Amino acid sequence: MIEGLEANGYRHVLPKFELVYWADIIYDRPLSKSEKDINSPCYLDEKYIKAPKDFSVENYYTRKKLIDFIGRQINRIFLNEDFSLNYSFITDTILNRYFKDLEIYYMEDYTGEKGQKYMAKDLIGERLLRKLEEHRKDDIMLISHSMGSIIAFDVLTFIAPHIKINTFITIGSPLGLPVMISKIAAEQKQRLDGENHMLTPPSVFKNWYNFSDILDKIAFNYKLADDFSENSLGIKPVDFMVVNDYEINGVRNPHKSFGYLRTPEFSKVLNDFILAERLTLKQKIIRKTGQIIHDVKTQISIQIERKKSR
Repeated sequence: MIEGLEANGYRHVLPKFELVYWADIIYDRPLSKSEKDINSPCYLDEKYIKAPKDFSVENYYTRKKLIDFIGRQINRIFLNEDFSLNYSFITDTILNRYFKDLEIYYMEDYTGEKGQKYMAKDLIGERLLRKLEEHRKDDIMLISHSMGSIIAFDVLTFIAPHIKINTFITIGSPLGLPVMISKIAAEQKQRLDGENHMLTPPSVFKNWYNFSDILDKIAFNYKLADDFSENSLGIKPVDFMVVNDYEINGVRNPHKSFGYLRTPEFSKVLNDFILAERLTLKQKIIRKTGQIIHDVKTQISIQIERKKSR
């Protein structure tokens, strides 16, 4: 993030940053940058390095059109109107082969200190919840990558809708894949009084920005704005197509978080958030008043629409 701010002409110091780590919950020995043995299963071969100076950007216009078409067809084939899945055996196979961490997240039980059985997702979600609770009085920008976007969405929707999130950011997110949509919809129906609408988490009150590289296979269905509707505050995803320039030893990985976090688009959003933190008290009051007025207008319009539909 600091590299991106500097490269894109922003000279601000990062606000307080904290990482919610959960790999140790599902792995006895997670990857480690201190591991020197390249044959070790814990060897980290994609370490952080600065962006290559000679990185070339190709024109992927045709690929984008093809992905957009395939994405629409996939949703029609695999998703029913109520967001339940067709051909679930296929999606389970895909989950097992390409999303092993997510398979563990949804399916495997873990034993707690007192012998209780938990789903891995509950233990992982608890870690994020504790960190959000710790900063609930602060303006929070929550950045989530890949599976982390699933974890963040679950926590903000089902566990901590009361904790206000200024800006929610998803990078390289699989949230748009049919298997993810169906799982979210099923949990919403079970836990939210039968609702099965795909909504922005209720706790997000200002922005949800989603960043995807056209070559990122995990973020194949990258248009989250097509899948998730506005929450009660009128917030829904804003999608950015970006170029993830992570490359190491001549091998590119357009899914890597390092590349996403230094893109010009992400750096601008981060810089705007930092600047907002430096507003005077008067400026903050004016902004807050404007937000309240916007929220009231949104609620009034929702009520009017509900009356019209009766």
